[in-house]
Amino acid sequence: MQQYILSRVIQGFFSVLLVSLAIFLMLRVAPGDVALQVLTQGQPEMDPETVNQNELERVRKELGLDKSLPVQYLVWLKNMATFDWGKSFYTQKPIIEEFKSRAPVTLQLGFTAIILALMVSMPLGIMMALKRDTWMDYVGRIVSLAGLSLPSFWTATMVITVGSYAFNWSPRLLYVSPWEDFYGNLAILFWPAVIFAYVAAATQSRMMRSTMLEVLRQDYIRTAHAKGLSASVVVYRHAMKNALLPVVTIVGISLAVIIGGSVITETIFQLPGVGVYLVRGLNQRDFPVVETMVALISTWIIMTNLAVDVTYAWLDPRIRF
Repeated sequence: MQQYILSRVIQGFFSVLLVSLAIFLMLRVAPGDVALQVLTQGQPEMDPETVNQNELERVRKELGLDKSLPVQYLVWLKNMATFDWGKSFYTQKPIIEEFKSRAPVTLQLGFTAIILALMVSMPLGIMMALKRDTWMDYVGRIVSLAGLSLPSFWTATMVITVGSYAFNWSPRLLYVSPWEDFYGNLAILFWPAVIFAYVAAATQSRMMRSTMLEVLRQDYIRTAHAKGLSASVVVYRHAMKNALLPVVTIVGISLAVIIGGSVITETIFQLPGVGVYLVRGLNQRDFPVVETMVALISTWIIMTNLAVDVTYAWLDPRIRF
């Protein structure tokens, strides 16, 4: 197991390296001049001939864009390793400080949504499997199918639009820290978390139903019933643990896409999270912000996948790496 974990960590390191190199090159070959955009304060790019070339070269030198691409990439890798993530081209604020202030918002939203999804999807999936082809199963499948079919951005937009026009109500959109106003923070995160959780719960409940149906047909389940064990013991002690393996993968994917998946939700509900910060950096071609955020997101996804693989071995001792 230790050798497997070490090899996965090494593979993850090179994966992050390749991802960072790819995003580094894509940003550099994209059309437009970042130094010109910074010099014109983000306004539509002016004709380079009308811009003071000395000022333009000065900005390029300040941003480090006057060096060759390999040198720029190596300098960035060194800074990442030493937690010197630099500053945003546009705001001139340290990226690490921005990340520290925004990461708790995204993680709070993501983990709240995942917890809500698990609280709903596990009982719902088990219920649909045990009550197969009954009205309870049909209702659960319709609700979960709707969650898979409706885009989260559409659901979020409908919550705000229908609430405003039909009920003269709107969810709170001005973010406050839980340290300032705990209940106000919960009120702000309630609807984004519910919408985020609905999509995750839809996938998890359908997977739980499918795997539970497969496990309940196994011979050892019939044997457990024949030995006189109660239905609850058979389901929760014998069937559910084995049925969780595929579900763990789905939960792991949900955890891995917390940052990426929350971009739209954060934007609609005006939450100052990492996803919005990344989108803003992409729109402005803010190299340091985008490169740093992509590297951090890649690391998060790789570590989540590693945790999922280790959880497999804990759930099923027959699995050996």
